[in-house]
Amino acid sequence: MLIKVFILAFIFIPVIFGFRQQSAGVRGVLMCGDQPLTNTLVKLWDDDSGPDLDDLLEEGHTDHRGYFELSGTTNELTTIDPVLKIYHDCDDGIMPCQRKVGFNVPDAYVSSGSKPTRMFDIGTINMQIIFEKEEGGKM
Repeated sequence: MLIKVFILAFIFIPVIFGFRQQSAGVRGVLMCGDQPLTNTLVKLWDDDSGPDLDDLLEEGHTDHRGYFELSGTTNELTTIDPVLKIYHDCDDGIMPCQRKVGFNVPDAYVSSGSKPTRMFDIGTINMQIIFEKEEGGKM
């Protein structure tokens, strides 16, 4: 029995201590044509593949100028894969559900520790664009 405990400890201790805290951040401005896209839901996720569930790093809403800034942290064995998801109603007609589009944050903007050392500035995006992999709205 004691040998089994040592074997399990030998296997799992490196895995447990292999997790490292990582962070990411993104900011930008959302527009709908020439108007700011205000009070729009934005979420920063760590997109996990396999059996691990995606981790919500932070969520918020755009301000009166369409500006947002999100950052968050999580613990992972491998480098996190941050994704900005935008849920909006720009040019969706009478559709009952929101349009949803995601943007990958480059690995260069993933930092060790609880605070990102660099913010990914996604710039100003006109959400009238119909993105190739978006969900909902006019497709």
